[in-house]
Amino acid sequence: MSDPLLLILGLLVVAGLAAVIVLLLRPRAPVADPDAAERLVALNARLDGMASWLQNAHGQLQLAVQTSQGQFQQTVNERLDAVTARLGESLSASTATTAEHLQNLHARLAVIDSAQKNIAELASQVTSHVGSLNNILANKQTRGAFGQGQLEAIVADLLPKGAYEFQFTLTNKTRPDCVIFVPDSGHLIIDAKFPLEAMTAWRDAATDDDRKLAVQRVRQDIAKHIADIAEKYLIPGETQDVALMFIPSESLYADIYDSFDDIVQRARRARVMIVSPNMAVLAIQLVRQMRKDAQMREAVDQIRFEIGHMMKDVGLLGDRVRKLQTHFGQTTKDMDDILTSAGRIEKRAGRIEGLDFEGETAAAAIAPAVRKLGAAE
Repeated sequence: MSDPLLLILGLLVVAGLAAVIVLLLRPRAPVADPDAAERLVALNARLDGMASWLQNAHGQLQLAVQTSQGQFQQTVNERLDAVTARLGESLSASTATTAEHLQNLHARLAVIDSAQKNIAELASQVTSHVGSLNNILANKQTRGAFGQGQLEAIVADLLPKGAYEFQFTLTNKTRPDCVIFVPDSGHLIIDAKFPLEAMTAWRDAATDDDRKLAVQRVRQDIAKHIADIAEKYLIPGETQDVALMFIPSESLYADIYDSFDDIVQRARRARVMIVSPNMAVLAIQLVRQMRKDAQMREAVDQIRFEIGHMMKDVGLLGDRVRKLQTHFGQTTKDMDDILTSAGRIEKRAGRIEGLDFEGETAAAAIAPAVRKLGAAE
């Protein structure tokens, strides 16, 4: 019996008992009834029975309540044990995961520390290299050697040996930084110039007067370089009509083209092209393509000879393919004839299997099938 039903039953019993007690305690008018004593005895007996029943019910109710409390306590304990076990497992897993994450974090922090040390060393090296570069570029001779070295590296990377020469002596006894030999044409002259001092003064100018002086100095320096290249390295019949002035700095090249357009136009009129490292690469690649075209023109006769032999080989290949096709056609016809003969043999075998050798007509049935085979059969 469930707990709610027992509680309801107990409440009903208590209510009935209270009602009986109220009825008994209510004063009544004396009635002259000879059977009243007997009814009173019977009522007392019923009350005693009801009291004993209530006592038994109360005992059963207490027992049920105690049993229910025991089951409830056991269920609660079991669930608490399960929750405790799960919580312990979860805490163990979380502890292991946290420890693993901490180990990974320590490892990554160690890597970051090592990388930071490497960056610091690299920064110190870059600083020292920048200082060395500034020391190199501060001297005109070393600055010129730096620009010439960069030009030589670009040319050597793009052209094969024999296609160029550094410090080549022209017929007028001048020696440009680089001469590129162009097939069936004059030499291409490239001379490296590095107007760093004037450009640095122009960039660092703080006042208008300083800027005007710096601009004038830049124009004078670059104009002098342009005039020297045009006068020394443009020789009719020996060199190209245009020479290249190599500026070994993309930033200086951009500043010249952005802020000194008159100098750029002056260089073009003097047939001197100002080029940066990237522009020099494009120009040298164009010369390399011209050399390839010239080599191909020189090899035209050999190419024609090889193409003639190749056409003969193609003709022979076509004849052999046609012969092979003829052989395949004959093989196909032979296979068709073989299949035809095999079909006739199968038909005759079927006729032989259908004969009845027990009758008198067996010989007559075999006779039409026995004849001479043709050449195709």
